[in-house]
Amino acid sequence: MTDRLKLPRSLTAKMLYVSLLGMLAVVLLYILAGELGCLMVEKVYMSEENVSQRKAEIYSRLSNYITENEVSGKDAKALSLWASENEYITILVYDSGNKHRRFSGEKAVVPELNSDYDSSKYGSLYPMRFSDGVYMVAIVDSSESREYVLADFSAMAIAAGSMILLLLLYMNRLTKRIINLSKAATVVSSGNLEMSISAPGNDEIGSLARAMEEMRQSVIEQMSSESRAWQANNELITAISHDIRTPMTSMIGYLGLLCESDFSDTERCRQFSNAAYGKAMDLKSLTDELFKYFLVYGSAELKLEMESYDGRLLLEQLVSEAEFTLSEKGFCIQRIEFQGECNILADPLYLKRVVDNLVSNVMKYGDRAKQVTIVSELKDSRLSLCFSNFITGDLARVESTKIGLRTCKRIMEQMHGGFSVENDGEHFAAELSLPAEAPV
Repeated sequence: MTDRLKLPRSLTAKMLYVSLLGMLAVVLLYILAGELGCLMVEKVYMSEENVSQRKAEIYSRLSNYITENEVSGKDAKALSLWASENEYITILVYDSGNKHRRFSGEKAVVPELNSDYDSSKYGSLYPMRFSDGVYMVAIVDSSESREYVLADFSAMAIAAGSMILLLLLYMNRLTKRIINLSKAATVVSSGNLEMSISAPGNDEIGSLARAMEEMRQSVIEQMSSESRAWQANNELITAISHDIRTPMTSMIGYLGLLCESDFSDTERCRQFSNAAYGKAMDLKSLTDELFKYFLVYGSAELKLEMESYDGRLLLEQLVSEAEFTLSEKGFCIQRIEFQGECNILADPLYLKRVVDNLVSNVMKYGDRAKQVTIVSELKDSRLSLCFSNFITGDLARVESTKIGLRTCKRIMEQMHGGFSVENDGEHFAAELSLPAEAPV
């Protein structure tokens, strides 16, 4: 239920949320600022003191205008001109017969006149001297309408400003996140992999930062693996070079003795030749290990000679050789062969290398007191061969690098086959498989 209520957190969704929040702020601020502006107009601008002061100024300006221009009470043109220059002002001029004339600016609110003058609406009538006599004058100031308009525009400006400010704050925060991420990426790309990349948030920027951080960690791990592999290569080459040099020196010594011998002492010659042969086999074992290592860790593809073979005949030959080798070492073998006929595509030399590796593994770690089972099976268009044996109780002899099994796995993968191993500490099983087809 909680997951259903979670809101989307993409940049588009966040922009929508900010826009909606800004619109709400605009409406609220417009209402509040408008109400405050109207209240200021009513309480301050339209206060009795300010209204009286403005009317006194208007009466003074009008009186000066009449005096300076010798305007008569019946000079409609001159009074209309003054009224047009003073917006929001209406002039009511009454003569002695209580007849009035009305003059107003373009934006003035012209009051409706009744037969009886309403002083509560238009203010008191004051005598004013014109060039042709004294007239009663009332001036109506409707400039508060201008102030209401200004208050309304001010409220709109405040509301719009708040919207712009909110968007700028959000965009500034978004820009800072992008800039920080860009700076971190620049530092990492320059080679400083120790600097972590982070950008809080569940939006696209946060996802990008996490992806970049994972990439940084991956590069660090890859460089660490390469460093370890390089170190292992150096150690291996150093160790094998030393190991090869020892039997080679001995073999050269034995061969030198043979060369110096007169071959009359056949027993002594046989001893030297057997010793040289043993050292040669030691060299072969070391070079085989070196081949396995570069087969596993090298990047080049194997040069396989794939051909189609009768699966039964090929496995029969490989298993028979394996059975003979293991029997000579004192192992008891149980063979279970598959039923049917099939053809497989394989390189027999590399396939034999895989089987030899499994046989060597059994001889090293297998329990001779228990049976070794070799099972071949044809199922689901795949031909498989499984070696199964019990592990000896001598825990000191434990394979450390597993390089032989890795060699088997790579060879089988190169032949488009499979290789799997199961080891529970007491029982070991290795299975290789190849695609099989029905014979034509």
